[in-house]
Amino acid sequence: MTTLDLFDDAMPGERQRMGTNALVLRGFALPCVDALLCAIDDIDTRSPFRHMLTPGGLTMSVALTNCGTLGWTSDRHGYRYSRVDPGHGQPWPAMPAVFSQLAREAAAAAGFSGFEPDACLINRYLTGSRLSLHQDKNERDFSAPVVSVSLGMSAVFLFGGLARTDKAFRVPLHHGDVAVWGGKDRLRYHGILPLAGPPHERLGSRRINVTFRKAG
Repeated sequence: MTTLDLFDDAMPGERQRMGTNALVLRGFALPCVDALLCAIDDIDTRSPFRHMLTPGGLTMSVALTNCGTLGWTSDRHGYRYSRVDPGHGQPWPAMPAVFSQLAREAAAAAGFSGFEPDACLINRYLTGSRLSLHQDKNERDFSAPVVSVSLGMSAVFLFGGLARTDKAFRVPLHHGDVAVWGGKDRLRYHGILPLAGPPHERLGSRRINVTFRKAG
């Protein structure tokens, strides 16, 4: 896969465009990091992080959990959303207010007003974890954007085109950055290169990615 460097590191408060309807809001989540991390710890106690299987039977290198009305799951039967945690058969934890407020504000800042997410996928990366290029297409419609919050170790986000073979840009994402894409860019392929680099001063050798969608 050929990649291009889209831009170098930027300062908090800057907005950098990845596409017609795709932005990175640098440091947008920094004011609420403490509340976000406390909420993630609480979600983890009720629906613990786990490594799910792909439909092909492979174990995902990224551990995940969910909150909200719907949660994204994967197993040999396919990718889908579920109202219950398959680990214990109970509903996923409710989406914390700090989550939904951040998602609405980030979406509005990127030009998508009225965003009301009903699904929040939380991914936990350790050194070496990666996420191959994919589309977010398990939702019922694609009119709402995707809002993705980065916490912990920096990562290299791959933002490609509407075909898997299209060139992908390398986008550095740091603690507190929020990426938002929708509209013409909603179905662009994206992924994360294997996590590498120095540990984060607070989260160590971990990256937490909190992704909001309107799935139902």
